[in-house]
Amino acid sequence: MPQLDPLALARDLMRRPSVTPEDAGALDVLQKALEGLGFRCHRLKFEQAGTPAIDNLYARIGDSGPNLCFAGHTDVVPVGDRAAWTVEPFEAVVDQGWLIGRGAADMKAAIACFASAAADWLEGKEAGKFRGSLSFLITGDEEGPAINGTAKVLRWMEENREKIDACIVGEPTATKAVGDMAKIGRRGSITGRLTILGAQGHIAYPHLADNPIRRLVPVLDALQRRKLDEGTADFQASNLEVTTIDVGNPATNVIPARAKATFNIRFNTTHTGAQLESWMRQVCAEHAGAHELEVEQGSEPFLTARGALSDAVVAAVREAVGIEPELSTTGGTSDARFIKNHCPVIELGMVGQTMHKVDEKVRVEDVALLTAIYRRVIERWFASA
Repeated sequence: MPQLDPLALARDLMRRPSVTPEDAGALDVLQKALEGLGFRCHRLKFEQAGTPAIDNLYARIGDSGPNLCFAGHTDVVPVGDRAAWTVEPFEAVVDQGWLIGRGAADMKAAIACFASAAADWLEGKEAGKFRGSLSFLITGDEEGPAINGTAKVLRWMEENREKIDACIVGEPTATKAVGDMAKIGRRGSITGRLTILGAQGHIAYPHLADNPIRRLVPVLDALQRRKLDEGTADFQASNLEVTTIDVGNPATNVIPARAKATFNIRFNTTHTGAQLESWMRQVCAEHAGAHELEVEQGSEPFLTARGALSDAVVAAVREAVGIEPELSTTGGTSDARFIKNHCPVIELGMVGQTMHKVDEKVRVEDVALLTAIYRRVIERWFASA
């Protein structure tokens, strides 16, 4: 079975300008590599009214359980200010020990590393025979609305009796050195969009108007004043942040008719989204007067219990790079929020300091190191599963 060069594969993937929702041939590159290793590949396109159609890939080798899955995304964010880049963003330049280009950290290099690690592990299995399965769940809709991606692939898998028993998500979790942090959970997210309804009028005749800003201020004060919790052993404290206040009134002598604010809560496992929505609505009922409140339930918090998967990750990092990884729940959300309903899931990937930035990059040596870590995760997880 041929070996797979992770750096070469990473560069091939990065040369495809797969800015969400475009695939630009990125999944073709990965599919060709995986089929060369003996994986059975399924291309899954999903669409929904009002959203772009998205191409996804599910690939598997092996016919039995347990099934260890690698999940990730080939879509990337836009390059931003192209003139500020020191290289062409989609040329995958290697310079002075760095692999530079959009998708290097988030997360095409990690996909290449796991594919290479799988190839190395499978090479030692006679005619591809081994107990269990390896699989890839790769979407093109992680950086976008995440509607036609991982969640729908998982639904397709259920319908087709494709079960995964553990999952590594290749998000860039490292802070300073590859392996120094893995994510075993994430906080939940909920967004409130509040509109206070008033009556427009002349500022000199306030009794003939109803200034909605007067009611917006105490609502936001009440929401921000409450300390949601103290955090837990695994999670930092929940926090509510006001992200925008909009009145849209350029005149200094007009009382506006409406005042709007948006706020988001990142919350740990001491709350549920439903509980927080109920609290938001109660605060608005007490202070807002006539109002409209739209609540968007983003995701619920989750925590992967310590066990075979986390033990495999910790041991693999220790053996490959000689450090003890921190098992963390910090940061934003990822597609792990969908996968956690199906199996234990841990995020482990490249150093994330430059993700989404100009001159996104990873060290070339880190490509080899992450491949070595993934190779040991596969070995150790199958040994214990």
